[in-house]
Amino acid sequence: MKWVMHAVALSALTVSAGAAWAQKGETVKIAWIDPLSGLMAAVGTNQLKTFQLLAEEFNKKNASGVKFEIVPMDNKLSPQETSAALRSAMDQGVRYVSQGNGSGPALAIMDALEKHNNRNKGKELLYLNYAAVDPDLTNSKCSYWHFRLDADTSMKMEALTTFMKDDAEVKKVYLINQNYGHGQQVSKYAKDLLKQKRPDVQIVGDDFSPLAQVRDFAPYVAKIKQSGADTVITGNWGADLSLLLKAANDAGLNNVKFYTYYAFGPGAPTAMGAASDGKVYTVTYGHYNMGPPIKPIMDTFKKKFSEDLTQSSIYHVFALLDAAFVKTGSTDPVKVAAALEGMKIKSFNGDVEMRKSDHQLQQGLYISKWQKAGGKNPYDAENTGYTFAPVKYYEPYVASTPTSCQMKRP
Repeated sequence: MKWVMHAVALSALTVSAGAAWAQKGETVKIAWIDPLSGLMAAVGTNQLKTFQLLAEEFNKKNASGVKFEIVPMDNKLSPQETSAALRSAMDQGVRYVSQGNGSGPALAIMDALEKHNNRNKGKELLYLNYAAVDPDLTNSKCSYWHFRLDADTSMKMEALTTFMKDDAEVKKVYLINQNYGHGQQVSKYAKDLLKQKRPDVQIVGDDFSPLAQVRDFAPYVAKIKQSGADTVITGNWGADLSLLLKAANDAGLNNVKFYTYYAFGPGAPTAMGAASDGKVYTVTYGHYNMGPPIKPIMDTFKKKFSEDLTQSSIYHVFALLDAAFVKTGSTDPVKVAAALEGMKIKSFNGDVEMRKSDHQLQQGLYISKWQKAGGKNPYDAENTGYTFAPVKYYEPYVASTPTSCQMKRP
């Protein structure tokens, strides 16, 4: 498993061999707190399987010699349930927490850790956020104990609008998003950045739907059709995106392009199928057709679970922790947090860096297009015969956005 060693090579160079193996054989528990029930259960279940498989892969051979153990907890997408799950994790002696679905649960974790870590020296916990992308989490609400491994909403919109500004067919844009922090931010950044980069573009709709509650998006699609939009921008994820794309295809909305954040997620490829050929784009840190170190893991995942590995940002949880364990010769979250600040590793999407000022991972982003699988892009998403093929890669500096974070360090 040379690729695992490669991920920590930069950090490993800075420590002696003795220090690198100081925690060999130690078990590191990571509490995974996300939905396993409700309308977003398919997303959570897929992500949990990804955590479990990556733990297995890293346990075979990692530079620090630790054993990762995943402790799954269902938060039902609720901040209150998240707080209860976190208390349970603390009672079990867990020192690392990971979550990704929804900024409400993310804030619940951040608030709880600020209080707990201030009052319980020597028992601190660290939060590794793999998918909650509200920019406030690393700006006005930033926390020393929080590290984000996904690109935030503003970074993705920066890349998306940089790509869209050169598309002359984009003239009338309809925004449809989930009615909570992330969705509201997608709408805000889309309007702001399109105004800067393409002032000729008209916003012909700006709609919000309740998170994980809508079963039929036909009424929303009717409004899109009526608006005369040629382009839709949506940050919807999970069932809210799958049902939107299905409703668009059912209504024959085939002259409209969809620019999305999460069309690679569980259920979306099946909803798109052949009807969405060439019409749907997505912005993310990776794509289905990448090389090592992520390709062998994706192949193993598909073989084992008969579904696609959709959240490759989870790889960074293990690669960064392993590198920090090596650098510090310890699994103590206080030492690990200090080591993660400014850390650089080579990952599946190029060189990535954990920015010290706000704990936001700086990384390259891809724009990919839904099309028939084959040639250089053979990966068959959800056995549809279609795939997301990369059409543009942006270096980390392109999508990097400034931060207003005033980090309070312990």
